Amino acid sequence: QIQLVESGGGSVQAGGSLELSCTAPKEIFSELGMGWFRRSPGKAREFVAGISSDGTAATSYADSVQGRFTISRDEDDHTVYLQMNGLDTADTATYYCVGDPADQFTGLGMAWGQGTQVTVAS
Repeated sequence: QIQLVESGGGSVQAGGSLELSCTAPKEIFSELGMGWFRRSPGKAREFVAGISSDGTAATSYADSVQGRFTISRDEDDHTVYLQMNGLDTADTATYYCVGDPADQFTGLGMAWGQGTQVTVAS
């Protein structure tokens, strides 16, 4: 069981920014694609952003966050970050960090964090 520890959630006004972070075990971090999913009340869980493990740090984003959110990873700190700018009320959700050995972010075989709440007020 891969343990992922998230931090950085909270409440912010629309237009504001937050940064989420997620730490994975140091010994396996470099082998994991890292990403973020979110679940809003009454909605299905959705992919937000991902960053690959293959040294290229290739990133991918949901259309809804493209240009506003930035995912990055720090191999030395075995941590992945999600910088969220221009937050909208529609971004209110529980955000889950994921680690995926397959770099696919399809849900299969992924490790999940416990979730951190992000609330954006109008």
